[in-house]
Amino acid sequence: MAAQQGEVVTLRDVAAAAGVSIATVSRVLDGKSAGSSHVERIRAIADELGYRRNNSASALRRGETGTIGVLVPRLSDAVMALMFEAIAAAAARRGQFAIVATSGDEPDGERLAAETLLARGIDALLVASARIDDPLTTALRERGVRHALVLRTDGTSPSSIGDDETGGYLAARHLLDLGHRDIALVTGPLFTSSARDRMAGAHRALGEARVTPLVAETDDYRIPSGERAAATWLEGSRRPTAVFAANDDLAFGVLAACHRAGREVGRDFALVGYNDVPMAARMPVPLTSVRTNFEQIANSAFELLDGESQSGARVAMPTLMPRASSIRAHFWA
Repeated sequence: MAAQQGEVVTLRDVAAAAGVSIATVSRVLDGKSAGSSHVERIRAIADELGYRRNNSASALRRGETGTIGVLVPRLSDAVMALMFEAIAAAAARRGQFAIVATSGDEPDGERLAAETLLARGIDALLVASARIDDPLTTALRERGVRHALVLRTDGTSPSSIGDDETGGYLAARHLLDLGHRDIALVTGPLFTSSARDRMAGAHRALGEARVTPLVAETDDYRIPSGERAAATWLEGSRRPTAVFAANDDLAFGVLAACHRAGREVGRDFALVGYNDVPMAARMPVPLTSVRTNFEQIANSAFELLDGESQSGARVAMPTLMPRASSIRAHFWA
């Protein structure tokens, strides 16, 4: 059934073999008929015939450029780099190309970066920098810009996120199950849904055990903020036996500050991070972390962009990855 070498297989050929119209084949191969019962059969026939889509021509027919913009706070953040890589891979599987802009943590920087991407004629925007009550996402909705949020949500725009409340609950419950009752929380920036929800989950688990945590708030998710958070209790009289940090970079900062103070993770205290970046499992004492499924979040974000409704949320379940950094409770030496 495959075409002879040198032959060019057309949509008409696929339609004839499948017994459907050319328009139906075009919609299926452009990803516009995901719910159709004959989608897989048409795709299989196209593959067997050796049909190759002209992605540029398909995009032009739809009045699109085939380019997706991605907005992240910074690419030096491993989580944001991993998220962008997952989005770029998902875009490539759809015959599209992803370009990224960094915004920092301030609304003005976010707005400028978004306008820079939109000025380049992108077909849609994926935003990984959203704040709760974000003026940018409000503006995107008002302007009718096709967009979806990833990792964080504002509660209104279509969002593909992890179940951060469940993840925070799993992290704190893990420490409680190890016998810890003197527990510190390093919050992350509470203007983000991810930090807010992870802390809500942790507080729920601790509340069930009637444990009052030591809380260190941070303005961002960066390593120096984790170091400063640890310094607040290293210099005080209360030294927790366990720490849950709202992401892995904060956990690395806690680890570094404690190491300088002569306190070693996995020996003197337990530590749990969040997102499970590749470095977590490769530390001298591997870091327990809550794994985020970046690939699922990226794929769901594109499904939201392809849908007719600019509302709703897709939620990926997290997984606790226990490692040597989470030890059973004992007193500091």
